[in-house]
Amino acid sequence: MRSHERSSWMWAEAFDLLNQADRLHRQFFRPAQVRAPGPCWEPPFDMMETDQHLYIIVALPGVSVDGLRVTVEGASLRVVGERSIPAPGNAVIRRLEIPYGHFERRIELPAQRYELEQRVLEDGCLRLVLRKLSPTLGGA
Repeated sequence: MRSHERSSWMWAEAFDLLNQADRLHRQFFRPAQVRAPGPCWEPPFDMMETDQHLYIIVALPGVSVDGLRVTVEGASLRVVGERSIPAPGNAVIRRLEIPYGHFERRIELPAQRYELEQRVLEDGCLRLVLRKLSPTLGGA
């Protein structure tokens, strides 16, 4: 096999893999046709920790604070809500890449007891501050 042929084959394989990944991405983030019983998508998050607090930032652009629920359930945090498609009633949707519909994100927390101290939704991000209550879940 000549070098040019091998190079063409490698590029073709790479493009094929990228197309497969793109199809999977679109399938995962497709909007709900009918309100599904489970979540349609999971928002990404960041987590930082200090001695006294756990800070969590969840990316939720376009989500209203009204329909947003945040609960601490044992060793996990649960963020649930919905992002509606903002298109006018008579608009024809040509492309949707931003996920819409019902979402839920369960975030496993480090072994500790927590209390939700602060919850702020601004600039498309949900900023949560959890205060640490005791050293471990089984501790005093």
